[in-house]
Amino acid sequence: MAPPPDPASGLLDGPVHRYAVRVYYEDTDLSGVVYHANYLRWFERARSDMLRLLGIDQRAAVDAGDGTYAVADMTIGFRAPARLDDVVVIETTAEEAGAATVRLRQRALRGPALLCDAEVRVGFVGPDLRPRRQPAAWRVAITALVPALAPDAEGHR
Repeated sequence: MAPPPDPASGLLDGPVHRYAVRVYYEDTDLSGVVYHANYLRWFERARSDMLRLLGIDQRAAVDAGDGTYAVADMTIGFRAPARLDDVVVIETTAEEAGAATVRLRQRALRGPALLCDAEVRVGFVGPDLRPRRQPAAWRVAITALVPALAPDAEGHR
């Protein structure tokens, strides 16, 4: 018996993480369009898998008692509906990586059509849910994705 396949985790394309989802019947509402809360779920999955691809092990940090990221703010805009069987690509880009917070932009696209977009600010919190500095290696990994801060081909910023 073959081992089970790994779940899809998207891919890093330069500073952009791309994560594809297919719209299933369970994702739609009575009118046949994607229920609005599903965009939040897809955005969360894309963020989590982007971190995983960057080598950020959130589970290990929680298990070690270090902390985790929590959404602090989100502004979201619904632009056009997705429907059954559509392939939706979630694009995530980092815009800022501070000592304790990260600001991201996420977009849900069907081909070139923008369906939904969000600006998300996550903060690193300890087990007591109080803000604290994110691990230095995590900040370095995320900062490398911020276009204005990413090193050029020669390694300069």
